[in-house]
Amino acid sequence: MHALKDLFTTDVGLMSIGGIAFMLGMGVFFIRYFIKHIREDEAAAALKNNPK
Repeated sequence: MHALKDLFTTDVGLMSIGGIAFMLGMGVFFIRYFIKHIREDEAAAALKNNPK
């Protein structure tokens, strides 16, 4: 319990939470970004192969 108290009440603990939240947010952003662009590239390749 002492570790959780330190995590949420000290400056270093709050910075750790902020860093973890930032990294998780970056991970979500990049996953969504990459999936979006992969789908766009697949659609462009499908149009290039079947130009109907």
